[in-house]
Amino acid sequence: MKKKKLFGLAATVLASFLLLAGCGGEETGGEGGGGKKKVIKVAHYFAEDHPQNVALKEKFKTMVEEESNGELEVQIFPNSTLGAEKEFYDGVRNGTIEMGIPGLIMQADIPKMAAPEWPFLFKDFEHAKTVLNGPIGEELTEDLESEHGVKPLAWSANGFRMFSSNQTIESLEDFNGLRLRMPNIPNYIELGKLLGANVTPLPISEVFTAMEQNVVDGQDNPIATVRASGWYEVQSDILESKHMFSPNLYIINSNFWSGLTEEQQKIIEKASKEAADYEFELLEKSYEEDKKFLEDNGLKFTAPSEEFSAEMEEAAQPLYEEIYSEFDWAKDLADRIRAEAK
Repeated sequence: MKKKKLFGLAATVLASFLLLAGCGGEETGGEGGGGKKKVIKVAHYFAEDHPQNVALKEKFKTMVEEESNGELEVQIFPNSTLGAEKEFYDGVRNGTIEMGIPGLIMQADIPKMAAPEWPFLFKDFEHAKTVLNGPIGEELTEDLESEHGVKPLAWSANGFRMFSSNQTIESLEDFNGLRLRMPNIPNYIELGKLLGANVTPLPISEVFTAMEQNVVDGQDNPIATVRASGWYEVQSDILESKHMFSPNLYIINSNFWSGLTEEQQKIIEKASKEAADYEFELLEKSYEEDKKFLEDNGLKFTAPSEEFSAEMEEAAQPLYEEIYSEFDWAKDLADRIRAEAK
């Protein structure tokens, strides 16, 4: 049995245990002085060796614990240990988990949060960083705290999404009938359908088993996730479509945040931004290394022709038309994002 097969069950059992073990913001005996030490649980769905988790360990945890002189302890829970994205996001909202690094799952209630994942919108990493770390990034998150009770701290990167599959995809026709796993987010599902695929929404923790058992033929994620999650064991091909940029967001429960001292808040904010910047850097630099690793493990990479790329982008246009008709701010926002490209 491959090492990934029992992952979903183990994660669920452990998540239930940890969430029942105690509420968020637990305090323990502090170091030197006998004060109380606040514990910050940070949940996410990435594998342990993914740049997202590496940045948390090497930057965020180290900075917070050192600069708070032991008043704050960071506990990191990767691999959906505290539940799939919706579960740990809800945990941060209700305070059983202090922090999380979800994707844009909140877009169901806060439509502007969907914008960074509109298809074929970002040119490259620099374009994404410029937009997300500037006024537009602040505009996108401005309703998050009032609507969901979580404070945004920093934008990080999942990366440019590509299609991995058990067959070569060289034309739009190759999507016809392809059983494609997508996140359970309307814009993702609609994009998959517009390309011609049969879309199956699944949590990321179920992807390996679904591909191994031929429940789905493919999925879309950045290749760092393909490597870190071991999906190369059950796939043969990757289409370098770069059809969507997928960011993540450092968030913290608002009530927990309010209970911190001003100095502790500054430490967490600074550490979040530095860790997120470091993760962006790691992810961008890792692309060629990840590609070589996956090729060495038998995956075939296909770069789409200019014609194929144009056809995919054209196929996605009805999604934009739908978004523009529903939200009067959407076209202006998309135009402003595109204008930031260097």
